[in-house]
Amino acid sequence: MSTVINNIGLLVTNDPSVGTGSLGQIHNAAVVISGDRIVWVGSSADAPAADHQSDMAGACVIPGFVDSHSHPIFAGDRSDEFDARMNGQKYQAGGILRTVQRTREASIGFLDAVMTGILHEMARSGTTTVEAKTGYGLDVETEVKLARVASSHTDEVTFLGAHVVAPECQPDEYVHLVCGDMLQAVRPYVRWIDAFCETGAFDADQTLEILRAGKDAGLGLRLHAAQLGPSQVIPRACELGLAAVDHCTFLSDEDIDALKATGTVATLLPAAEFSTKQPYPDARRLLDAGVTVALATDCNPGTAFTSSMPFCLAIAVREMDMTPEQALWSATAGGAAALRRDDVGVVTPGARADLVSLAAPSWLHLMYRPGVPLVHRVWQGGRLLKLDQPRLRLDN
Repeated sequence: MSTVINNIGLLVTNDPSVGTGSLGQIHNAAVVISGDRIVWVGSSADAPAADHQSDMAGACVIPGFVDSHSHPIFAGDRSDEFDARMNGQKYQAGGILRTVQRTREASIGFLDAVMTGILHEMARSGTTTVEAKTGYGLDVETEVKLARVASSHTDEVTFLGAHVVAPECQPDEYVHLVCGDMLQAVRPYVRWIDAFCETGAFDADQTLEILRAGKDAGLGLRLHAAQLGPSQVIPRACELGLAAVDHCTFLSDEDIDALKATGTVATLLPAAEFSTKQPYPDARRLLDAGVTVALATDCNPGTAFTSSMPFCLAIAVREMDMTPEQALWSATAGGAAALRRDDVGVVTPGARADLVSLAAPSWLHLMYRPGVPLVHRVWQGGRLLKLDQPRLRLDN
């Protein structure tokens, strides 16, 4: 069964070979999808016949957003921490354990309902590919529970047992657990392993031990680093074959050289700085150095509780010296690069049919009109989603 999406006023493909500029833009365009794949892209006047058609009436269409860093499985509310920060309290990495306590108490059905609600919010904002982390369990039973829930919704599941040290463990004891029994138990459900290398979490040597264990288990590697201060781990971690380093607020020249030399993506998470009042990362410095940059929400209950990629785009352009073109690319093709995917974040034949139509003539309106719900229709894997809004519950 095929569908032609025609009369697209402006189409972003992220393929400069088929359109103009770095975003590969085509005016008066059409896209043909069959099953879950894109099979044709070009001028609306040249579109082949299809079983069905969907008329965009001149609207803009972009690739679905790729959110390559999120924490959408948890229980409990931490809005009081946000209130405290807005009243002058400095952000520290201690609130995670509050979420851990509530998450350990929650049923798998409740956790699934929370993730379902957040994913629906993301879809309403145009996100069609989501990376989801564990990390609010910190014991074998709960980490497995989180991994099972996540894997029922996305293929991009990351084991983040190394979020912080479990309260009942000593640091070395906990690292041994993460690298051993916990990793073995979650392995059937996850694609990636991640670690939070920061004061109050894990030091460089512990982080490298955890990443090496994940690599030995056949997992791809990700890293939280340089969020709260300079890090000593990034060059050594990049040598292990990292897909991405996330946060990247306090980077040295050596860090940037390592990212560039190894092709590691720098994933920037501006909603975290918005919520914590930390400095924003210097995207211009990374881009000028030739580092691939991704944008993601960091959706989590403590420091970046937003599911909106358009919100992150607006911050990136206003506060991080990214051009609108760079921000849109980083939130689509850049996110795909951070997940080592070439079938999402683009509108090209063979790619997954993830498309977003906007109630606007140009994608610039995503940043030009911040906070306005401009997403009109969303196709995920060729399926037109229903974008009604369910209530998101945070308490059992």
